[in-house]
Amino acid sequence: MLERVPKPNENILPVNASETAPSRVDRRQFIKISSLAAGALAFGAPAIVRGQHLNSKLNIACIGIGGKGRSDTDACAGENIVALCDVDSGSEAYQTQTKKYPDGKFYKDFRQMLDQMGNQIDAVTVSTPDHMHAIVASAAMKRNKAVFCQKPLTQTIYEARYLRKMAHDRKLVTQMGNQGSASDGLRRAVETIQDGLIGQVHEVHVWTNRPVWPQAMERPSGEDLIPATLDWDTWVGPAPMRPYVGNRNPKDKFGTYTTFNWRGWQDFGTGALGDMACHTVNVPFRALDLDYPTEIEAMPFGKMNKESYPVGSKIRFAFPKRTGRIPLEHPHLFHHYKKIEHDPVTLWWYDGGQPDPTARGGHDLTNKPPVELTADIIALQGKLPDSGSLLVGEGGMVFSPDDYGTNFFIKLKGEKEFVNYLKHPAMAQYPERIPRNRHVGNLVQAHALEWLDAIKANKPEMCYSRFDIGARLVEIMLLGCVSLRVGQKIEWDGPKMVAKNCPQAAQFIKRQDRTGWALS
Repeated sequence: MLERVPKPNENILPVNASETAPSRVDRRQFIKISSLAAGALAFGAPAIVRGQHLNSKLNIACIGIGGKGRSDTDACAGENIVALCDVDSGSEAYQTQTKKYPDGKFYKDFRQMLDQMGNQIDAVTVSTPDHMHAIVASAAMKRNKAVFCQKPLTQTIYEARYLRKMAHDRKLVTQMGNQGSASDGLRRAVETIQDGLIGQVHEVHVWTNRPVWPQAMERPSGEDLIPATLDWDTWVGPAPMRPYVGNRNPKDKFGTYTTFNWRGWQDFGTGALGDMACHTVNVPFRALDLDYPTEIEAMPFGKMNKESYPVGSKIRFAFPKRTGRIPLEHPHLFHHYKKIEHDPVTLWWYDGGQPDPTARGGHDLTNKPPVELTADIIALQGKLPDSGSLLVGEGGMVFSPDDYGTNFFIKLKGEKEFVNYLKHPAMAQYPERIPRNRHVGNLVQAHALEWLDAIKANKPEMCYSRFDIGARLVEIMLLGCVSLRVGQKIEWDGPKMVAKNCPQAAQFIKRQDRTGWALS
């Protein structure tokens, strides 16, 4: 990953600048000293040393145990799951997970859990709806807990900078849950594009099959009886309170707001862009050292209102010239990195399609890059995949056919067709220089296990999607959501966190939290 060095006097976040981090709790220090399992494996300690400390386990609290929270919890099953937290004690996930982890004390309110068990917890997973991510994560980070938080890391740009600064100031081990980051293929794509595989890149196109949940809805009228097992007030959290509405659509197995469908509502989710861009934009973001865009222009498909995101959108992000740096293959006393100068680049995002009430997600899935750009992809695969990314460089193109960037194909200038990166002869000239995730197999587990390794080694930099990286990616993508909501092009001043031409964007850059709910 190209490491970005903050500019002098850069406004990373204008809050709590003077706050200092208290020392870690004794248990964390004990684990750091007595358990070097991850660090030993990463840095080549003898097997006999590693074996002596493998029984030291972390105490993990899991907040949000349904949906993605189930796999996030299970990925940490090798540690001690000491607490489980979810606002709904009547869900199928509650029944399953509390039986699977009988030693985990159950809570409905994460605040009560942290107050009562804070000194017994080393690390926290956060797998709630988007609007709760920063509220929950900051509460754990204030108590100096390591945090694994699902993507998108936050719902607002302000929150992204807040968590990024908090993690940096407190030197916490963090990881955002975009699991493609754990794959060898993604890291290989990043390092080779950085090293000049396709030359200067001036265009990027990223598309997805999302949304696959309802969007373009107005708020339903009336209210329904709140289930006795659901803490609706805590579920709503920092968002404006609204009446509970259950599942009024017999064709939809999910609720109007709860269980998955929250993604389409502006108060709770971040739409298709927030859901998938942390995956599909991951390769170009890292490889091209994308930082603050200067312009963001969103074009919705169909209906756009103040309640939910549209059934499709095409969004343009314009990035200026940038300077990145990568580690030297043979560093010496005074020079450890070399600089890379990037030309301006335009990133195009495509989600959904034209309105089609009979189709999944309410759209026809036709919103894709221009056909003249994708003809060679169609020739390779027989059709254009529903999701993918394409980087267009002066010396060729790189195409990734999946959501996570785990695999990619190369077509250099003058070549007739795309070739898989594992078979392309040009790859031999580019050495592997980005450390690989040592955990093979399931990416969800590997991504979480990298975080657990880093906690035990007390090395935040071991996490490839730590908040210093993840928050930057999220901030870029959330600007697309802001442009959709204000209904116009945004001219962005990144260091000042201001839309220069659009003062009405301020309310979406920093949310007004409901009374009693705030970042910690």
